[in-house]
Amino acid sequence: QAWADDVRRFRKMFKYPVSTELVVIVGNHDIGFHYEMTTYKVNRFEKVFNFTSGKLITRKGINFVLVNSVAMEGDGCAVCRTSEAKLVALSHKLNCSQQKPNHSNKRCSDAEKLPASEPILLQHYPLYRKSDAECSGEDSAPPEEKNIPFKEKYDVLSQEASQKLIWWFHPRLILSGHTHSACEVLHAGKIPEISVPSFSWRNRNNPSFIMGSITPTDFSLQKCFLPYESRVFTIYCAAGALLVILILAHFQLLTPPFYFAQRLISKHKA
Repeated sequence: QAWADDVRRFRKMFKYPVSTELVVIVGNHDIGFHYEMTTYKVNRFEKVFNFTSGKLITRKGINFVLVNSVAMEGDGCAVCRTSEAKLVALSHKLNCSQQKPNHSNKRCSDAEKLPASEPILLQHYPLYRKSDAECSGEDSAPPEEKNIPFKEKYDVLSQEASQKLIWWFHPRLILSGHTHSACEVLHAGKIPEISVPSFSWRNRNNPSFIMGSITPTDFSLQKCFLPYESRVFTIYCAAGALLVILILAHFQLLTPPFYFAQRLISKHKA
């Protein structure tokens, strides 16, 4: 019942027209951290949101790879084995598709041909980084949190899992989340990763989202901020106070300031 309530709330928050395609990436709030993850929870999520780890979505010659980063634990669990096997198979197809036509490779002879565009990874956990110390911007982590070391397999992927994803896919862009704060990182000196901050006021005062324009060879991203939660509350409180004053004044329950001051002066003279 709790799961059904969450799904209804999600669909209410992220309504979209039929002409728009919605792609949802699984995270620890959907199936739990690795020690809580079960095949039942994964299947339940996949059934509702049509998500499969290792799934490729190709639109207009652009390859998007969906990763279940919770299953990148590397301990050989059933869900982890299945997820990694799909990613390896997809990696083979993508790598073969990027080879030149005259390149003779028997391993690629029977591989399905995909657009030669380098893929974009979509995942919940960020790739490994020590902390948010190098992150900047108004929606990055607050100063008191930036130097707190990240825990592998909890705050970020392990170094081993991160290296696997880079080796397998050689992505041109990685989009992740989880930390609730924004960050831009360059992996291997050339692969950008954008950690998208939380979209919820529960987690931060200035939520944001990213709009992107992507082609098979390039991309452009623009960050869009929601109003500050504190400012919204201030406006509500000010509007509420003004409304109360107007109602009291309308029913003559509030003494106008001018007459109130005049009465005070008269008493003082007397």
